[in-house]
Amino acid sequence: MHISATRPLVLGLIVTALAGCGGGGSKATTPTPSASATATTSGAAAGGGEKLALQADKSRLKFNKSALSAKPGKVTIAMTNPSALQHNVAIEGNGVTAQGKIVGQGATSTVTANVKAGTYTFFCSVDGHRQAGMEGTLTVK
Repeated sequence: MHISATRPLVLGLIVTALAGCGGGGSKATTPTPSASATATTSGAAAGGGEKLALQADKSRLKFNKSALSAKPGKVTIAMTNPSALQHNVAIEGNGVTAQGKIVGQGATSTVTANVKAGTYTFFCSVDGHRQAGMEGTLTVK
């Protein structure tokens, strides 16, 4: 093989190797959910705490439960949505205000909060859904 014939091959290998090394200055970022001082709004509970199951009604603006109960501490409400309408689950009361992601059919909206003894309201925060009756009471004791 002539040197002039191997030069393009060697240059091609060098360019490929350098491209595979990456550029070095970029940082990976992790999105952070919006949160209040006492609650995070997305994702399941990261270890510990109590998880409560809830489901949106398939054809009406209501949940399958109007009352939930939990012990004080970290509580996660996971609401599955079998409906063609979009829904989410939110919680408020005693200084806690948090809401899960609005999800479509087949998905789950999750809200996690640190709660103390007392009464809270869980609801769907999609416009008009709470007013139509999509809410319930979470009792913590």
